[in-house]
Amino acid sequence: MYRNQYKYVGKELNFGKENKFDIVQNCNYFPTKKGKKMKVSDFDYDLPKELIAQTPIAKRDESRLMVLDVKEQTIEHKKFKDIIDYLEPGDVLVRNNTKVIPARLYGKKETGAKVEFLLLNNIEGDVWECIVRPGNKLHVGTKVIFGDGILTADILEVMSGGTRKVEFHYDGIFNEILDKIGLMPLPPYIHEQLKEKDRYQTVYAKYNGSAAAPTAGLHFTNELLEKIQKKGVVIANVTLHVGIGTFRPVKEETVEEHQMHSEHFYIKQEDVDKINQAKKSGKRVIAVGTTSCRVLETIADENGFVKPTEGDTQIFIYPGYKFKCLDGLITNFHLPQSTLLMLVSALAGKDFIMKAYNEAVKDKYRFFSFGDAMLIKDI
Repeated sequence: MYRNQYKYVGKELNFGKENKFDIVQNCNYFPTKKGKKMKVSDFDYDLPKELIAQTPIAKRDESRLMVLDVKEQTIEHKKFKDIIDYLEPGDVLVRNNTKVIPARLYGKKETGAKVEFLLLNNIEGDVWECIVRPGNKLHVGTKVIFGDGILTADILEVMSGGTRKVEFHYDGIFNEILDKIGLMPLPPYIHEQLKEKDRYQTVYAKYNGSAAAPTAGLHFTNELLEKIQKKGVVIANVTLHVGIGTFRPVKEETVEEHQMHSEHFYIKQEDVDKINQAKKSGKRVIAVGTTSCRVLETIADENGFVKPTEGDTQIFIYPGYKFKCLDGLITNFHLPQSTLLMLVSALAGKDFIMKAYNEAVKDKYRFFSFGDAMLIKDI
């Protein structure tokens, strides 16, 4: 099993001298482990393959929205554009503005043999850590050619876990070359080719660095965000670069044995101020996606207040966890037995979540990255 071996790191953000950060390394915050341990199999459900969305729908905010009222234990069925009806003036929507880079490259060896690279970690300069296929054919000293020669690579070292240290050679700007010849590193359960790269980006994606999209944000359009802001809802940003570890399954038998992968994040002073003002005013803080949720819960104090922070988080949220900052969550439908399903179960209660998921299957909701959305409110 791959575990905490690869951290996907994009270009460092330069927030300027006005932003002072607390530096957090390896934020291992876990619920207190008391009593009987939870089985990973308790978070399983039956999902027909045809409900796994292979392509995005034509219009982002026309996806379906399941609304879970935790206090009333009720379920509503809406369109995503109706999310505005559940938001109130003064609420803060916290979204993740990371940007997915087209990190999957197809090339060939000098012999003509086809190969595949997935960029993981920018070690320094033009040297990257990569997953390569076929691994047994790509040895130290092998040269690989991409895009008719506009990009070449030399394999420098076989790293722990079987990844390769690779040095790239090119003329021009690396990110522009990636945009030209790279493909989006879509999740392993998506088998269709993505026709438009920007459909695996949020409309507010800004900072390069992710190996996967923060998919709850894919439902928003610029027009919907404008309407939400005109209503008096405040938008705040965090930046968490989603790593390849987000796709790795939980292989342990009990939840408490699992160790989360690490992901890098930032939050600026201006966004901290918005969140803290909502807390002081008794307004709600609603995370757009589990990545935003994990940042907020990593940095929040016991009263739910946050401060500018840069660091790495391995926070693992599962039932028993006491939320400090979050008042609601917009999310997608997650894989069976996944850490993300455990997170939403911690927020809404496992029985209520499993009831909602079974209802979603029955009503043929679309699941996973390109699927439909869920709003969890009144927790």
